[in-house]
Amino acid sequence: MEMEWEARWAQLEAVLGADLRRDAEARQAASHDETEDLRFVPDAVVEARTPEQVAAVMRWASAHGVPVTAAGARTGLSGGALPVRGGIALSLRRMNQILEIDAANAQVRVQPGVIVQTLQEAVAAQGLFYAVDPASRGSCTIGGNIAENSGGPRAVKYGVTKDWVLNLEVVLADGTTIRTGANTLKNSTGYNLTQLLVGSEGTLGIVTEATLKLLPLPRHHALVLVPFEDATDACAAVQAIFQAGVVPSALEFMERDAVLLAQQFTGDHSLPMPATVQAHLLIELDAFRPEDLMPQVEALLPVLERHRAGEPWFADDAASQERLWFLRRRVGEAVKAHSIYKEEDTVVPRAQLPDLLRAVKSICAQHGLQSVCYGHAGDGNLHVNLLRGDLPEAVWSGQIHQAIRQLFSEVLRLGGTLSGEHGIGWVQREYMDLAFPPHHLALMRAVKQAFDPQGILNPGKIFPDGTEPPST
Repeated sequence: MEMEWEARWAQLEAVLGADLRRDAEARQAASHDETEDLRFVPDAVVEARTPEQVAAVMRWASAHGVPVTAAGARTGLSGGALPVRGGIALSLRRMNQILEIDAANAQVRVQPGVIVQTLQEAVAAQGLFYAVDPASRGSCTIGGNIAENSGGPRAVKYGVTKDWVLNLEVVLADGTTIRTGANTLKNSTGYNLTQLLVGSEGTLGIVTEATLKLLPLPRHHALVLVPFEDATDACAAVQAIFQAGVVPSALEFMERDAVLLAQQFTGDHSLPMPATVQAHLLIELDAFRPEDLMPQVEALLPVLERHRAGEPWFADDAASQERLWFLRRRVGEAVKAHSIYKEEDTVVPRAQLPDLLRAVKSICAQHGLQSVCYGHAGDGNLHVNLLRGDLPEAVWSGQIHQAIRQLFSEVLRLGGTLSGEHGIGWVQREYMDLAFPPHHLALMRAVKQAFDPQGILNPGKIFPDGTEPPST
C-alpha cells in the first residue's frame, strides 16, 4: 500500500515539480496558524504559483480522496487553516499579484496571496481606498480574508470583506473552475455564489482570483482616545454616538488590562494609565475635507460627557495616531504572549454591549477565570479572552468549555452570534449546536455536499462532529 501511495505522490510531483514538498520542515511549517498552540501535520505541502496548479492539485486529490486545506499567511484565530485530517496543505502565498487596478471603475483584481496592507497602499497611491483592515493587515492575505469574511476596526463604517467582493474565480473540489459573479456593482442573476463563498472557510472551493470594489480615499482623520472609570459606561456610549448622528470610521473598546498588556508587550508606556481608568474608547473620524471633521467632533463630545467620560486625548498628528493604532493592533499578540487563553469572537447588537460585558465578568467570576476584553465596539464585536493564568491544568480544563458554552448562550440570548469575523473553523465548531437547530445544520451540510461530495475540502471545519460529510 505504501508503494502504491508513493506512486500516486510521484504522479503529482511530475505535474508540480519542486512546488510539491514532503520534507519534515515544510510539513511542520504548515501544521499551525495563530490559533492557540494547535498543530496538525499534513502529509504534503503544495506552494501553488498559478490557478492551473491549484486545479491540478484538486483533480489529483479528488481522484485519490485526499483532503486539501488551503492557507495564506496562517494568521487565523479559529483554526481554519489547520490540516486536521492530514492530506495536502495548499499554500496560496506565492499567488500574490495585484493583477489590475481599474481606477475608472474603482475596482481591483488580485490573487489570493496579496497582503492586505500591500493592496491598501497600492490603491491609495491612485487615490483609492480598500477599507478592510484586520489587526494582522501587514501579514494577512486577501484569500484568507475572503475565507473568513474578515473585518477589522473600519468595518463599523465601511463593512467587512463580503461588502467589497464583486466576483471570484474559484477552483472546485473536482478541479473545475468557475466565476461566481460579475465585475458590476449590481447583479441579480441567479444564486449569489459570490457571497456564499465568502466566509465559507475554504470548505466549498479555493479562491484563485478576486475582483474587489474600491472607494475614493478619505485623506483626513481625527483620532480621539477617551478614558472611562466604568467600562460599562464606555460600552453604553457606543450606541449613543450613532444616535447622535456621528458615524465613526472606527470605534474600538479596550478595557484596562488590554491596554496594560499591550504596553508591556510593546514596551510603549507613553499612554498614561491612572488607577481610576478602567476602559478606553478609540474613536476615529474621517472626511474628504479637513473642515468636515470638526462638526463630527463637536457632535461627539456632548455624548461622551453624558456617559461620564474623562478628558479626551486628541492624536493631532500622523505619528501620534500611528502610535495609538500600533498599541491597539498589538493587543491580541500581547494577550497570547501573557497566558494560555481561549479567544471568543463574540458579537451582539451594539446596544447590548454593556449587557455582554457584564455577562462576561459574571461568568468568569463563577468559574474562577480571568478575562481581557477588547474589540470593535462600533460593530458590537467584543473579543473575549479567557485566560488560564495561574490555574492548574485540571481546573482550567474542567471549567473552560463549560464557561464558553455559558458565554455563547448569553450572547445568543442578547441577539448575537458566535463569531463576528474570525470564523468557526476548528475550535468553535462544537458550539454550533447552540446557534443552529439540527435542520439548519442539515441544510448547511447539504450545501457542503453539493460543492464537495467527497468531503475533501478543508474537512473537519465549521460543522460539529457527526454533521459533516465524512472525508474519504
